[in-house]
Amino acid sequence: MQQIIGILIILGSVFGGYTLMGGAFHAIWQPIELLVIAGAGTGALVLGNPGHVLHELAHQLKKIIIRKKYDSEFQRQLLLLMYELLQLAAGGLKALDAHVEAPKDSPIFQRYPLVLEEPKLLAFIVDNFRLMAMGKINAHELEGVLDQELELIHEELTQPAKSLNKIGEAMPGFGILAAVLGIVITMGSVGEGATSGEIAEHVGAAMVGTFIGIFLCYGLLDPLSNMMKQLVGEEASTLESVKVVLVTHVAGKPALLAIDAGRRLVQLNTKPSFAQLESWINAMEGRDSGDDRRGGGRAKAA
Repeated sequence: MQQIIGILIILGSVFGGYTLMGGAFHAIWQPIELLVIAGAGTGALVLGNPGHVLHELAHQLKKIIIRKKYDSEFQRQLLLLMYELLQLAAGGLKALDAHVEAPKDSPIFQRYPLVLEEPKLLAFIVDNFRLMAMGKINAHELEGVLDQELELIHEELTQPAKSLNKIGEAMPGFGILAAVLGIVITMGSVGEGATSGEIAEHVGAAMVGTFIGIFLCYGLLDPLSNMMKQLVGEEASTLESVKVVLVTHVAGKPALLAIDAGRRLVQLNTKPSFAQLESWINAMEGRDSGDDRRGGGRAKAA
């Protein structure tokens, strides 16, 4: 909703102001100019970036359109998943093998579908539990490994926003390019004996190219790249939270303390309080105890 409101404000301010000044919409509707500018920008984006960056760019734009946020329910599922995995790991990391090898088939992971829908986060969790299960690693060593991994992940995730921002900065230049082509056409029409009205129309159409380039830069691509940076910031915050949970656990701290350490790195707008976290864990343990009692009752009856 907020994005729609922003788009309406931009369109209303620009085109509404143009109309109030007596402008006619048919004069600025120049689809060929738009084709030249948008096509050149798209080609430059494809030319200047490898396939995996373009794929990630499309993925991030899709998430922005759908506006899938890391809300409080997502944070609840993530923290409870980590708590359950740490509780299971307390009996030996080998007990996690069946869950981390096939997380989508794991009954633990299946209880937290929002985490399963995030492939990068899911891979980060299972890969590092595998790392911990492979051999002895202390908290300092694990933190160093995870810091390097997170730095690389952050660099890769921010590349699409940087590329889109770069193309946005080039849009006014592409607009000038389209305008120059329009002037070339205008000068050709002068040689063919065009009237002053026709020349004015050609010049106006050429100037629209500059307008389109500037509008796409500051009205569309720059805000989109900024939203992508914020999206990456949310993902990075989530990965940092998982990292702190794992490092605190390897340092020998209790599961609740490790989860609380991760909670502290959650972004403020979705960060649960410690009391809320504790209530989630108590509700989960009460549910599990109820399942155990029912299971025991069924076994006894059998």
